[in-house]
Amino acid sequence: MDKRAVEVKPDTRNHKGFFVQDGPYELMGIEKSGWALICIDDAVCHFVDPDNLQASQGLESDAV
Repeated sequence: MDKRAVEVKPDTRNHKGFFVQDGPYELMGIEKSGWALICIDDAVCHFVDPDNLQASQGLESDAV
């Protein structure tokens, strides 16, 4: 699975309803449930709506 650098849109909430901190994340994948798993590092990850993701600035990859 390809990991991609992404950022969250402003006011993004995780699957528990808490706001997710703005900043660079790594898209780990999209679960069968429909949630996207994004991580800052090995210890901090969130499940978010994939519609709230965008490609990180300066990357040539397409928007998520």
